Amino acid sequence: MNLAIWLQRTAKQHPERPALFEGAQQVAEYREFARRVRSIAGYLGTFENIRPGDRVAIFARNSIAYLELVYGIWHAGGVAVPINAKLHAAEAAWIIENAGARLTFSDASSMTALRDRLASGADAVRAIDGDKFDKMRNAQEMYDPLERSANDLAWLFYTSGTTGRPKGVMLTHGNLHAMAFSYFVDVDVVLPDDAALYAAPISHGAGVYNIQHVMKAARHVVPVSGGFNAAEILDLAAEHENVHMFAAPTMVRRLVDAAKANGVNGQGIRTIVYGGGPMYLEDIIEAVDVFGPRFCQIYGQGEVPMSITALARETIADRTHPRWRERLASVGTAHSCVEIRISDLDGQSLPVGETGEILVRGAPVMAGYWRNEAATAKTLRDGWLWTGDLGAMDEDGFLTLKDRSKDVIISGGSNIYPREIEEVLLRFPGIREVSVVGQDHPEWGEVVIAFIVSHADQEVDSEALDDHCLNNIARFKRPKRYHFVEELPKNNYGKVLKTELRRMLERLAD
Repeated sequence: MNLAIWLQRTAKQHPERPALFEGAQQVAEYREFARRVRSIAGYLGTFENIRPGDRVAIFARNSIAYLELVYGIWHAGGVAVPINAKLHAAEAAWIIENAGARLTFSDASSMTALRDRLASGADAVRAIDGDKFDKMRNAQEMYDPLERSANDLAWLFYTSGTTGRPKGVMLTHGNLHAMAFSYFVDVDVVLPDDAALYAAPISHGAGVYNIQHVMKAARHVVPVSGGFNAAEILDLAAEHENVHMFAAPTMVRRLVDAAKANGVNGQGIRTIVYGGGPMYLEDIIEAVDVFGPRFCQIYGQGEVPMSITALARETIADRTHPRWRERLASVGTAHSCVEIRISDLDGQSLPVGETGEILVRGAPVMAGYWRNEAATAKTLRDGWLWTGDLGAMDEDGFLTLKDRSKDVIISGGSNIYPREIEEVLLRFPGIREVSVVGQDHPEWGEVVIAFIVSHADQEVDSEALDDHCLNNIARFKRPKRYHFVEELPKNNYGKVLKTELRRMLERLAD
């Protein structure tokens, strides 16, 4: 079933419900939202010759037009190829050509640079804003969405590519159906008076979370800034009320800091779903202290969109369970639509409590990597997706992430998990952010190095940090050096780029 059907159904049943907002200003109700999508689909089919299965790329910041275009592509039977708006034009051009995109929509400000980088198809770049896009919104309508099956491709998502060229994750209509349904079961409810606020990139997980809000005729709010600004988010939440949003852990940290600085408690926010990495324990404890029980957590990957595990708001807010801190440091229990097991290198399941690679199978797992049979065969084996993440499962089914397998530090023959050290360091007064990586060492194989960001008004002493670590973790896990930096390198989703930290160490060594 074509995902676009849900928008058309909602528009028929709730035509006058408010749908699209730019900041505080309403742009369209559901009747108009659906009409625009039918017109965009009609234009794509008639004037751009987009046929079922054709890829259409979007290289743009968040906007109302982005949501309209995604549904227009689906309605016409096409495949949306969302591209991180902060990528260089050369990187975006590589993705467009690898995907074989028939057409690309871009912010007007990026079009010239993008066209200059495209080896072919430069004439197939269109602006996602301006008069020409407005004409698309008023073209002759394609009334019904073209038929698509559960196995047909809907969303071709390219991984971050921090260790090489990005891979195209093939997500089908069926994959996204499962993601949406499991949200209602495992994460949160959506009510018609709710508002989905898109502060995180629509090109990533926040974008696919639009689906369940369309199904329930909720509102869709894109900040005027087109991105994440903590003060703007807090103001919009108070204006709209009943706000849902997806946020990376670093975004939650910035929201909490902004709320504390302004003496507010997140009024108007009903749910913040955080993911893209688990929250550090001390950060989520403080977030609940400031905002109250407004948080849910999900763990997923591009290959299993938003749908591996979930940690309910009741569990996150609970302080009565004897192991509440342990559960709060986890990423929750399996989504209802997947199976999870912890495996050794040979694919054998490990006992409760032991650390191994996290394997997942179920309805939301990707169909494979686009035109990359070798990577697909390595990642999908015997029906299971090998995530590359290391974790341990407790007797109650709570999964705790240890690290990415590539980030594990092997020193003197012992495995050291950076996250464990990061959690300890974050409990030290004055530390705002920390990231731990391994550095090559001729005797030990690797040694532990910590990058520290301290609060501007506080000094952090290396000797005191050593004492703190020795009082909380084994001596062999203690960092051998601390590098104090003003900020940690991150991608536009807030994830720390440990690859870049390792490059920094190489430069320092030189």
